[in-house]
Amino acid sequence: MPSGGRVLIADDYEPNLSALRQLLENADYSVVTASNGREALEAVARERPDLVLLDVMMPEMSGIEVCTKIKTNPETCLTPVVLISAIHERETRLGGLDAGADDFLNKPVDAQELYSRVRALIRLKRVTDDLESAESLFLTLGRVIEARDPYTEGHCERLAVYATALGARLALDRSDLDTLYRGVILHDVGKIAIPDSVLLKPGRLTAGEYEIMKQHPVIGDELCRTMRSLEGVRAIVRHHHERSDGRGYPDGLSGDEIPLLARIVSVVDVFDALTTERPYRVALSTETAYQMMRDDQKGGWCDRVLVETFIELHQSGGASIDRVDKSAPLIGV
Repeated sequence: MPSGGRVLIADDYEPNLSALRQLLENADYSVVTASNGREALEAVARERPDLVLLDVMMPEMSGIEVCTKIKTNPETCLTPVVLISAIHERETRLGGLDAGADDFLNKPVDAQELYSRVRALIRLKRVTDDLESAESLFLTLGRVIEARDPYTEGHCERLAVYATALGARLALDRSDLDTLYRGVILHDVGKIAIPDSVLLKPGRLTAGEYEIMKQHPVIGDELCRTMRSLEGVRAIVRHHHERSDGRGYPDGLSGDEIPLLARIVSVVDVFDALTTERPYRVALSTETAYQMMRDDQKGGWCDRVLVETFIELHQSGGASIDRVDKSAPLIGV
């Protein structure tokens, strides 16, 4: 069985397709082929190749168009793409770079150059896959923390809906929305170090227990610091309990010192806490939660714009948990 990796080749000219396939199969790669752009996209979705080789000039959809679609899809954006072309024009290369191409090959393809590019890019893909697997373990850990407390079941999913909807309403870009999703899943990961006697206590915490609980953002930040791919979520994990008036924790930040993504998570976290059942009280109505959030905002908890934007969004149904397909991921991760 081929062990070098899986490569998709897309070219509408059969002699070129066959020649490239033979070269790669001789080098112990598993090869999938497509004769046009549409077939190439279908094969990427179906086969999940380690590398894609695209002829620039193809019917139905050019290689550059296919590359753009691959690179803008969260599920395939990390798949390396090499564009192959007999055209040496500067505009073609610039178009490929704009589309996100990782490398270029000129026709006729030199076999040694082909092998060198394929080896390097598949090696890079393997490293990326390992990082993604490690990040997935962290995200799973976030859900395990949630599962320790039966009263917070579904908390992360609800927050993901609320936070990404609020982020979209604030016109945040896709990168920030992805960070919000990861940050929501991991915001309480530091609670792994909090004893059950404190975390699951049904009544009010003592002053000493509260100090223990206040350590979870710092612990979570330290855990996320071990992975470079989670650098963006650290601000959410560490600062989602800060307050605009500086009376939050762990660092006593105030106003705009608190990162925006952390402030977004803070708003939706409080709303979910108010509207779901807890061991010490029943769930509050949405109207009561709205009023309490407004009162807390006036008391220095959070800035008014975020609170009012979320309330308006939720009232309009734009942040409704019922509108989300529970079987599908909210953001590609």
